[in-house]
Amino acid sequence: MQSHRKPRPPGRRRQKGSSLLEVLIAVLVMAIGMLGIAALQAVTLKNSNSSAGRSQAVIHIYSAFDTLRLNRAVALAGGYNVPDFVCETKEAEDGDDTDYTVFNGWLAGVQADLGPASCGRINCADEVCTIGVQWDDSRAVGGGAEESFNMQSRL
Repeated sequence: MQSHRKPRPPGRRRQKGSSLLEVLIAVLVMAIGMLGIAALQAVTLKNSNSSAGRSQAVIHIYSAFDTLRLNRAVALAGGYNVPDFVCETKEAEDGDDTDYTVFNGWLAGVQADLGPASCGRINCADEVCTIGVQWDDSRAVGGGAEESFNMQSRL
């Protein structure tokens, strides 16, 4: 009796394991993939810090609006106005009726959360107040050295 086995292709018997070249290519592909994942994580971390900075700016602006609403008459009379972005605490000058204690306290909180180079402004006129925060967001992808966020609200 004859056995009816399929003939093996030539050279198949010698090929039992992976060659060194195949292993090196697999390691190279995996290394490139891991580098891509690491780069993606770095970009994500930068942008999440930028997002946290924007959130902090909004929180500080809402806090300033709440503070101005506590003493609405003084705010509407311009008693807290600092119309240009200021990065340092302000002191009252001769003939200046502005109460800088509220602004200075608020600016200190902004700088504690967004960095010492952060700036702020408060300007109230005609029952509408504009509050702005400016900070350095250059570490984020596409971020600027002077990122600013401004909001208006009717008191």
